[in-house]
Amino acid sequence: MEEVTVNSPAETHRLGRLLGQLTKPGDVICLYGELGAGKTHLTQGVAAGLAITARVTSPTFTLINEYQGRCFLYHMDAYRLSGPDDMADLGYEEYFYGDGVTVIEWADIIREILPGERLDLQLKNVGENKRTIKLVPVGSRYVIMAEELLKLVHAGD
Repeated sequence: MEEVTVNSPAETHRLGRLLGQLTKPGDVICLYGELGAGKTHLTQGVAAGLAITARVTSPTFTLINEYQGRCFLYHMDAYRLSGPDDMADLGYEEYFYGDGVTVIEWADIIREILPGERLDLQLKNVGENKRTIKLVPVGSRYVIMAEELLKLVHAGD
């Protein structure tokens, strides 16, 4: 488990962009953190890394937003769900195991149905614009992804 510190929304976006460049269809990224921790900023960065030019917004009320770039981005927000049973009607398996990259905000609410392999990112406010982001890879694909991401972050791009 590695931790990265970002000092602005722009740095959060940059981290997401680098992560998006490393993703491939079928990848699942789970985001954890309180309100205002930067989950949507990070997702906007992932979208940029996937060459998505559309405006990316939080799907708090729609639950899932889909965007097309070099592959699909499925942006989910579980904030308004009462638990994993609420995901059944959405056909979540098609997203988790489909042809796009899935990013889930508030993933802790649906933890029981998350794929066995994924990248968990724990975002925490530690100052006005400062955040720590813990990378918790679950599965060998995500261990490699996290290592590559850290190399890019520390290399400055």
